[in-house]
Amino acid sequence: MKLKPTKKLSDIVKLINNAAFIGDPEFIVTGINEIHKVEKGDITFIDHPKYYDKALLSDASVIIINRQVHEDVFDLFYNLDATEEQLGFPTVYGSSKQGWMSHDWNKPTDDVTALLDTILDYIPAPPQPLGTLQMLITSLDYSSFVGRIAIGRVFKGVIKENMPVSLMKRDGSIVKSKVKELHIFEGLGRKQVKEVHAGDICAISGLENFDIGDTVSAIENPEALKVIAVDEPTMSMLFTINNSPFYGKEGKFVTSRHLRDRLYKEIEKNLALRVEDTDSTDSYLVYGRGILHLSILIETMRREGYELQVGQPKVIFKEIDGVRCEPIEALTVNTPENVSGKVIELVTQRKGELHIMEPKGDLIHLEFYIPARGIIGLRNNILTATAGEAIIAHRFKAYEPYKGEVPGRINGVMVSMEKGSATAYSIDKLQDRGRFFIDPSAVVYTGQIIGEHIRPGDIVVNVVRAKQLTNMRASGTDAKMVISPKINFSLEEAMEYIQEDEYLEVTPKAIRLRKIYLDENERKRMEKKSA
Repeated sequence: MKLKPTKKLSDIVKLINNAAFIGDPEFIVTGINEIHKVEKGDITFIDHPKYYDKALLSDASVIIINRQVHEDVFDLFYNLDATEEQLGFPTVYGSSKQGWMSHDWNKPTDDVTALLDTILDYIPAPPQPLGTLQMLITSLDYSSFVGRIAIGRVFKGVIKENMPVSLMKRDGSIVKSKVKELHIFEGLGRKQVKEVHAGDICAISGLENFDIGDTVSAIENPEALKVIAVDEPTMSMLFTINNSPFYGKEGKFVTSRHLRDRLYKEIEKNLALRVEDTDSTDSYLVYGRGILHLSILIETMRREGYELQVGQPKVIFKEIDGVRCEPIEALTVNTPENVSGKVIELVTQRKGELHIMEPKGDLIHLEFYIPARGIIGLRNNILTATAGEAIIAHRFKAYEPYKGEVPGRINGVMVSMEKGSATAYSIDKLQDRGRFFIDPSAVVYTGQIIGEHIRPGDIVVNVVRAKQLTNMRASGTDAKMVISPKINFSLEEAMEYIQEDEYLEVTPKAIRLRKIYLDENERKRMEKKSA
């Protein structure tokens, strides 16, 4: 994003925390000089310093806070072993909601000039070397009018509209092409320009058959930049149409054609995503960089009005030199010392190996290597064990030999026997069987998962049965019902919860868990067949 106040301002790039899902954060890093991770809105805020870690603050040049927590931020930096230079960070106070920034929180202003001036004072402008044109394609976009759009930073030289260029591929081949339109990023939008100089980030339309990591160079004597590879997907999920009894009631796009078109449109601009057809015309295998990567796609589709179902996430295995290998993640956990033992126990149960354990201020810093299979469902368990105080981060490390079986969900589920509205009477009588995912009066269907059983193994229950009315009255028969609150799943939590014989039904209005085979007898037949 390029801002243009009364004086020249260097490029300011918003790097959202999930930006790594384009395949590799190095793609973004190579395109900018200064990184500022944004938590809310357009301006970085620090509300609760204890929840920020070194990964977020290590590159910080300017700290922006919306409350009097300057000393807390300083203590956080100190606990994270910050250098003297980092401890001397400039501070700007302000409110993005109210649209002001100031060097003194007691003196609110009318605009964000104080922030822009601070950036100009502390962040150097991008270098502008002369020479042969070099632009590295680090991202892409798609338009139904002009097709694929290449996005990247001009490292050297000048690129102009209608200029013939050389597209240097990663395999060493050179393809002649032509720039049709040039856009730069200004404010929250784009602006068409005639030329772009070194140091600027721009979008080019007109190039054909380009890939991430290719270099756009001069037509004569082209020079390639270092090729950056896209990280391979590590997890897959089955995407299929919604065929539940509530099909078509809550969404606008419900057919297999809608689902197919949307998924293949996504891969035009989502670098780390892969889509494959299956034997069924209604289902597709989608490969991504992890649960969060895939959940962002699902949530986006849900908000756009799509109805779909997804299966259990599965890691992608590879055979390397005749050995079956699986993706290994580097897991980092910062947790209070008194619960660090619980964290170590939970991770090692899932084949995690502890490599580093050291104090960091009032926290214990733990680093593990754990199979990607073990990450699924682990976050909630750690947060529960640490009362929400653990700070968790993980990143793909490498493919290593298969580590063995990882324990999955222990408890079974409660499955609805009938279709209809759940009654408080039935839920109250079944509370000793487990915890529910629904409230009284919620509409359910046969085969829907409505709760978690307290023991291993699934049970089928009737939650739509109402209390039989009678003219007879007796003392104690109408005792007051006390129903425990339902368990609320986020999309990611629900994706991690489901098992191989279950689907997650996602619509614009609801997220439901269900069995793949809704009929109880059919489930038993399929279970015997697979045994």
